[in-house]
Amino acid sequence: MSSMENANAEGHYKILVVAIAIGLFGCFFRFVGDAAIYSWVSNIAIVVGTIIALKGVFAILGK
Repeated sequence: MSSMENANAEGHYKILVVAIAIGLFGCFFRFVGDAAIYSWVSNIAIVVGTIIALKGVFAILGK
């Protein structure tokens, strides 16, 4: 597989969409309430979304 075909693979962009959705969930969940659990859940969601997004970006840039 050439690098152009790898960069245009549909699977990479599906991963990025999922990562963005998780990150947005974390961002919006932060404003649900004032309890500490909301902050924990939102921070975890943002970190997980960031890790998945970085994985997708490095997969595109990789080969």
